[in-house]
Amino acid sequence: MRIIYIHQYFKTPEDGGAVRSYHLAKGLVLAGHDVELITTGNNPTYDQRWIDGIKVHYLPVKYDQKFIYLKRIWAFLDFVKKSKLLLKKLKRPDLLYISSTPLTTGLIGLWAKRKMAIPYVFEVRDLWPKAPIEVGAIRNPLLIRYLQQLEARIYQNAMSLVALSPGIANHLRTISPQSTLHLIPNFSDLEQFQPMPKSDKLLKKYGLEETFTIAYTGALGKVNAVEELIDLAELAFQRSKNWQFLIMGAGSHREYLAQIAQEKGLENVIFIPFGNKASVNEVLSLADFAWISFAHLPVLKTNSPNKFFDAIAAGKPVIINHKGWVYDLMKANHLGISCLPSKLDKAFAQLEELADNPEKILKMGGNSRRLATNYFSKELAISRLVYVLDPDANSSAQGDEVDILTA
Repeated sequence: MRIIYIHQYFKTPEDGGAVRSYHLAKGLVLAGHDVELITTGNNPTYDQRWIDGIKVHYLPVKYDQKFIYLKRIWAFLDFVKKSKLLLKKLKRPDLLYISSTPLTTGLIGLWAKRKMAIPYVFEVRDLWPKAPIEVGAIRNPLLIRYLQQLEARIYQNAMSLVALSPGIANHLRTISPQSTLHLIPNFSDLEQFQPMPKSDKLLKKYGLEETFTIAYTGALGKVNAVEELIDLAELAFQRSKNWQFLIMGAGSHREYLAQIAQEKGLENVIFIPFGNKASVNEVLSLADFAWISFAHLPVLKTNSPNKFFDAIAAGKPVIINHKGWVYDLMKANHLGISCLPSKLDKAFAQLEELADNPEKILKMGGNSRRLATNYFSKELAISRLVYVLDPDANSSAQGDEVDILTA
């Protein structure tokens, strides 16, 4: 089968960031499919590269997380326009596999279906426009109504839909109840991330002490609520705990977070530059717990955070700051603790006890790795996608995907 995979923010493990599309596209190639991928290169001119059997087209579309909202919208529409022009030049595919966000990538699918009679499968990574509406980025009633109507059209015209979490799946059922729906959450790379003892060499590399450590490895944006980790660090500092709090990542709020830590005099908060997946694995190896956080908006409870799946692959217990399906997984499988803003003291007391009982931390970490291995391996996700795109393929993932969430 010839597939054109469309994802505006395609990244490889060497690039760092979210690498779901890289692994899924590579998996489709290994399953015998011909895969080309359309993405952005943030370069002044078009570029093309072969990456592990995937022919990747990099379109010249400038984008930065620090762009104001209108400039972001322009980048989204520019990608749609240039993707259409490129599709006209490429050999006709059997289908398009289109990944959001942004929702505007769905315009490519609607156009291709109408103008070229090419079907598309639409992958929903985040809920748009629900998320920007709740965040307050979109307030105009007419624009909200247009985007909601566009969302429904994109879902209803897709050959099938792929949701990354149960909450997203429930939303899709509400908007487009007649659509064929598949659940393929984010996944763990069990080869890239493995349980590792703390290394003196790595401690020295990052300028850290061998002490109780909590690490955040992910985006540093407004919705990531990493300031709550700084609140925990401040409490530890006030109570004279020799704990370390690592913050690794990039985003629009990085300078803001660094300023907060500096103003509070929190020498126990260490900022580590954004790095690729190998660097993330190094940092996680030096942590006792991984911090997983989002702002307290209902829509963000549906997220399928890469940082969670990286952490459990690395055999790390997790601290969750919000309630949602990841919180439910943590509770059901004894992967760590919660740290809700209203119960900071309770979480701190739990961490004090755990810091003095490393065997309990090891047990939680073992539970994390076991869950990642049994239910969230990248091989299982690839197998599910192969079945979604080619039901006649010999795949072991033909059952109900929702079962994986009752682990």
